[in-house]
Amino acid sequence: MAKKKKKPKKAVDIKALYSVEGGALKRKTEFCPKCGPGVFLAKHKDRVSCGKCGYTEFTKKPEQK
Repeated sequence: MAKKKKKPKKAVDIKALYSVEGGALKRKTEFCPKCGPGVFLAKHKDRVSCGKCGYTEFTKKPEQK
């Protein structure tokens, strides 16, 4: 059986995780509550998740009528 090829990982742009407001840095995303400061939660379409420990929070879907 042939081995699967791994996709190369995308480099994280650190500048995209922070913004400067009033001369101070502000985080745009949350830290993981299990891993602590320094590990960001990734934003997906319907959830936020930690790539290190697997912690996931699902967002509520808006009700459709």
